[in-house]
Amino acid sequence: MSERLPEVLTKSVEFLDDRKAKNIAVLDLREVANIAEYFVVATAANTPHLKALSDGLQRLFKNEQYEGFRAAGMPDSGWAIVDYGGVMVHVFSFEMRNMYDLEKLWKDAKRITV
Repeated sequence: MSERLPEVLTKSVEFLDDRKAKNIAVLDLREVANIAEYFVVATAANTPHLKALSDGLQRLFKNEQYEGFRAAGMPDSGWAIVDYGGVMVHVFSFEMRNMYDLEKLWKDAKRITV
């Protein structure tokens, strides 16, 4: 891809991939929504894995000095979000990802490969 992607996006995807998150998808929302520029969507193996991914993303954002990031959701609920600079990282349990199906909801968004 010739377009330069935000560093927070690429680092988030690398982090999730390194820590065995499954089915990582990146949606480019810039042409279809104003809620965020990009969604990263990933699936955790289980609740402890979801918690570890959410906590790890927050540590990554702190370490990279992405000041002003926000985190929401509880791992026990099956969905956690870490948001910074137009990039929303959604980590789901398998069941919650299927239930909310963000890829279908935002089907008009371009999928990009990182």
